[in-house]
Amino acid sequence: MLTDLTEAGLWEYRSQAQEPADFDEFWKGTLEEAREHPVAARVEPVRTGLSTLEHFDLTFAGYAGEEIRGWMVRPAGIEGPLPTVIQYIGYGGGRGSALENLLWASAGFTHIVMDNRGQGSSHRPGVTPDPHGSGPSYPGFMTRGISSPQQHYYRRIFTDAVRAVDAALELPGVDPGRIGVVGGSQGGALALAASVLHPQVRALACFVPFLSDIHRATLITNHQPYQEIAAYLENHRDHVETAFSTLSYFDGVNLARRATVPAWFSTSLMDPVCPPSTVFGLYHAYAAEKQIKVWQYNGHIGGGIEDERLGLEFLRGQLG
Repeated sequence: MLTDLTEAGLWEYRSQAQEPADFDEFWKGTLEEAREHPVAARVEPVRTGLSTLEHFDLTFAGYAGEEIRGWMVRPAGIEGPLPTVIQYIGYGGGRGSALENLLWASAGFTHIVMDNRGQGSSHRPGVTPDPHGSGPSYPGFMTRGISSPQQHYYRRIFTDAVRAVDAALELPGVDPGRIGVVGGSQGGALALAASVLHPQVRALACFVPFLSDIHRATLITNHQPYQEIAAYLENHRDHVETAFSTLSYFDGVNLARRATVPAWFSTSLMDPVCPPSTVFGLYHAYAAEKQIKVWQYNGHIGGGIEDERLGLEFLRGQLG
């Protein structure tokens, strides 16, 4: 069944997400601080037994210079720089096995996958720790450091996402003028952040994105991960204003207002995890060229493999 507005209502809906006055200064300062540490990107060959692809174990410095892991995969036997796609992974997941997620390199791109710090337990295993603690929080990542944007978990992982682009610019086989970013759900939020906060990104493919129109999401869905916020506020009744003030620095709607690159979006009318009005709130706020695909009878899977096919066509058209 529909989890939100009708499709006609979605085209009319506009987000009322509030923007902090120092949003731009916050992210400028955060990234300047991170870049005080050399990104120090390096890759080590990995044997997978595949003859058509070359795999590399990737390491680079993310937030606070902390080590972030990932994969780099390229078509075998091709010399020189290629158009590059950096992929970000959904909530709870990590970089996974070197033997999965082979679409982008098979299509002729240099493919970089970023591990999610502290995640990688609910699907696709990860190897990157998050060494930072926080005050009281509900299990999960949404309320870690929720009393301050400087301490919030998503400040660290958004910074990692931007630094992944910095890392790509140092790697062999990457064409610095043809970098795109892709992701679904949380991965879509990270891809959006990278596309807005890094000037070298040329295109964005963003499927059923999480972390947009966050306040509205907490009022219209009881599904995780947004339910983490409601559960926290159920017991911290006097923290509502502080919590949403913190989360506004990571809301995709506020990032979208600063967009400059072409984007492809998707949403599903039966998605209870990232309700479609929150995606359309982001989409309508997106300030650059954009397209969106609406899946009428799907949930949080979006279009599944069809999303990937359409995203591939879009990024190939943008990057060559």
